[in-house]
Amino acid sequence: MVRVAVVGATGYTGLELLRLAAGHPEIRITAATSRREAGKTLTEYWGFAPLPYEVKITPPEPDRLAEEAEVAFLCVPHGTAQEMAAELLSRGLKVIDLSADFRLSDPAVYQAWYETPHRFPELLAEAVYGLSEIHREAIRKARLVANPGCYPTASLLPLVPLLAAGLVEPRDIVIDAKSGVSGAGRKGQVALSYCEVNEDFRAYKVAAHRHTPEIEAELSRAAGAEIRVLFTPHLTPMQRGIFATIYVFPRISEGEICEALREFYSRSPFVEVLPPGIVPRVAEVRGTNLCRIGLKLDARTGRLILLSVIDNLVKGASGQALQNLNLMLGFAEDTGLPKSPVFP
Repeated sequence: MVRVAVVGATGYTGLELLRLAAGHPEIRITAATSRREAGKTLTEYWGFAPLPYEVKITPPEPDRLAEEAEVAFLCVPHGTAQEMAAELLSRGLKVIDLSADFRLSDPAVYQAWYETPHRFPELLAEAVYGLSEIHREAIRKARLVANPGCYPTASLLPLVPLLAAGLVEPRDIVIDAKSGVSGAGRKGQVALSYCEVNEDFRAYKVAAHRHTPEIEAELSRAAGAEIRVLFTPHLTPMQRGIFATIYVFPRISEGEICEALREFYSRSPFVEVLPPGIVPRVAEVRGTNLCRIGLKLDARTGRLILLSVIDNLVKGASGQALQNLNLMLGFAEDTGLPKSPVFP
């Protein structure tokens, strides 16, 4: 058994990692941390047993974590994660960071969007962007993986193969995406309370969302040229899930686009490309590590519409983190990861 720590085990992504770890045959959670809840067991904190064995919550002390674990998932806010990552890496642990601290390789871009300097630019240069299907081989060799954001995961999986192969125009790309409320994290905010969210639908951080540079950086890498996108996120009254509707100008036919995506993902267990005209649903991926991609050509405008759905807490966060752990440790990529949806 590989010993694994969850740093920040009392948030939604921490809980999702515990849920997935309970079914993983090759790992054991040996440390779970929280400054505020230290001293409680996971069962006492959550009110149910997330694991088939008990773990006591402890403060996030690097020396103790180095004794108790070989790999650490960081489920803490940006800014906090980079400090912890540096401490754990120096003690020989492998680190998978679920925050935004290592997703942007340029420290100036990080400072511009997150309004704080990056204290470890040398680690920015080392970190591998953890979009599993795209950077699989680099992840296998990495000791520091920057787990992608949920919106970028849903947006990049349809787009990266097409831009890399020159099958769509690298201009006028529009991403209209919707997320469940869990995407905002487990925190008390009036705007995220039930009465504020229920029976409502709203855009937020319009033309200013921090996932924008992450999406553009990966698309630019794929295209070999600078890419700019129009990205607008929306909050929907559901617990989990992301639906991204993406508009591009294709250079080949709808059928050829579909075949190109299917060929690219033919060895990827978690990406399913649907026949043209079939629209995926969020419910089809709820609780799974799947991304389902649909497409349809609008002949009238000449635009290709790409439709991508994921569970923001699984493929958009903790599931992809576990997929990256599997790659880093040489396990089968789909070990311990669910493919059957959990319907409401």
